[in-house]
Amino acid sequence: MAMKTHKALAKRIKITRTGKIIKRKAGQDHFNARESGNTTRNKRTDVSVTATLRKAIKAMLPYHI
Repeated sequence: MAMKTHKALAKRIKITRTGKIIKRKAGQDHFNARESGNTTRNKRTDVSVTATLRKAIKAMLPYHI
């Protein structure tokens, strides 16, 4: 029987051509008015997933990585 892709996770990450996993930085949705300008700008950039989470993500997305 084929494994299923975890669709919620698949919508939240992007896999680059080299195989790196990119996700959106946490804490961008609300309570941003009190942040400094530098913090606000830093939140806009996407981040690469750590090696620790990579193994768990690989199990949830069997046909993508």
